[in-house]
Amino acid sequence: MATEEKLYSDIPPTKLRNKEEKFKPAKTNRFWLTIASLFFFNMLQNRFYAFRYNGIENYTERDSKYPTILFAPHCNWWDGIVLYNTTHRICHKEIRLMVEELNRFPLLRRGGAYSVNKKSAQSAMKALQYSVDLLGDLRNILCIFPQGIIRPPHYRPFKFQTGLTYIAQNAVKRYGKVNLIPLSIDYCFFRDNRPEVVVDFGKRIELTDAKIDRKHYTEFLEAKLTETCDEQFNNISQGKVDDYKILFKQHLKWYRRIEQRLKSIDLPDVSSV
Repeated sequence: MATEEKLYSDIPPTKLRNKEEKFKPAKTNRFWLTIASLFFFNMLQNRFYAFRYNGIENYTERDSKYPTILFAPHCNWWDGIVLYNTTHRICHKEIRLMVEELNRFPLLRRGGAYSVNKKSAQSAMKALQYSVDLLGDLRNILCIFPQGIIRPPHYRPFKFQTGLTYIAQNAVKRYGKVNLIPLSIDYCFFRDNRPEVVVDFGKRIELTDAKIDRKHYTEFLEAKLTETCDEQFNNISQGKVDDYKILFKQHLKWYRRIEQRLKSIDLPDVSSV
């Protein structure tokens, strides 16, 4: 009998594998971004019935003269693909995303990924400092999974590593202000036989003071992400998704079209015959 792979671990992959990796920055150009944009969008369209999003005004009404960080929970492989399409097709920016074990997926560098090696604090610090540098280019949006490891869907409580706060704090020192936006991502079955992607932009946080206690501010960001995810969960559980914007929605399958047609047919009342 085959041994089932352990789904979740408290140890980051680079520590678990104990394999040294050199730092690799993102390496994008227009050609590869076009390829990645088409490829990653097609992946979502092939697997999901629709992509819904809400709260985009929390992004569009930001002070665009300053850098932006999106931070979200990380529960599965699709999260990075969803963030790519969120930044490119909704925010119209290039993504910059920290990825462990990037040597296993080197082409992701062409889409905006850069490596982080958590085997040593010194290696991880290099990725954090590079993240601060990236924020200086306002064509980018930095996307962070602050838990540092993959957790089960709807995992509570959120416990962040301090990397997000370090990046935000140093971005304020260098650029004067940073926009932080919590993002909730869920994958749900509604009325179709395929799941839908649901993304909520939480209330924007504007950090202007670099003199913060890193531990307390990390707890504050944990609470803000919890608030965003709880509000999304409430909307989904109550079916309050009609006001969400649609990035894409598939045509109904032939059998669903027949079902809709049958529902619209009024049969005669045979009880009176």
